[in-house]
Amino acid sequence: MDKGMLAVLTDTERLLVSQTDKVSLAKLDEDQLADLHDKIRRARNKASGQYRRGASSRVKDVGGRGKAHAQNQRARDRAEVYEVALAAVSTALAAAARRSAAELKADRIAQARAGKPVKAAATSTTAKRAAAPAKRTPAAPARTTSGSKRPAPSQAKKNAQTKAAGARRQAKRDSR
Repeated sequence: MDKGMLAVLTDTERLLVSQTDKVSLAKLDEDQLADLHDKIRRARNKASGQYRRGASSRVKDVGGRGKAHAQNQRARDRAEVYEVALAAVSTALAAAARRSAAELKADRIAQARAGKPVKAAATSTTAKRAAAPAKRTPAAPARTTSGSKRPAPSQAKKNAQTKAAGARRQAKRDSR
C-alpha cells in the first residue's frame, strides 16, 4: 500500500493496517487470522458507513452528488485502505484454512493406515440391520422464523387444509 493512502489513517488505524502485510500475516495461525479479519472487517464497515453518511449529507449542501464527490476524498480513501487490507487478510485466512484442512486429512489417513479401528466389525445382528431397509423417519416439523416449535399460522392453515382434503377423500371412498 502506498504512503499516500496510509496518510489518511490515524496512528492506531495505521497499526491495525500494518498487521496485514505479508510478513505479519505469515506469522499468524488460523484463529489469529480470523480475529484480525473480524477487526479489519469492522473497521472497513465503519469507514464505509461514515463515507456514505458524509457523502449523502453533503449532497444537499453543495447541490449534487458530483460536487460532493470531491469533498469526500479522505473518507473514500480510508474505506479503500481497509478494503485492500481486508482482501489481504481474507486471502491469508483462506490459505490457512486450506492448510489446516489438508493437515487434518493427512492425519486421518495416517491413522487409518496405521490400523487404528475406525468402525467396529459387523456382527451377525448388525449385518442383518444393515441389510434390512431403513425405516422412514417422520419428517421434521416445519421451521419457523421465530425459532418456536409451532408452525407459523400460514403453515398451520396449510396443514389443516391438507388434512381436511384427505379426510374428505376418505369419506367419499367410505360412502361408496
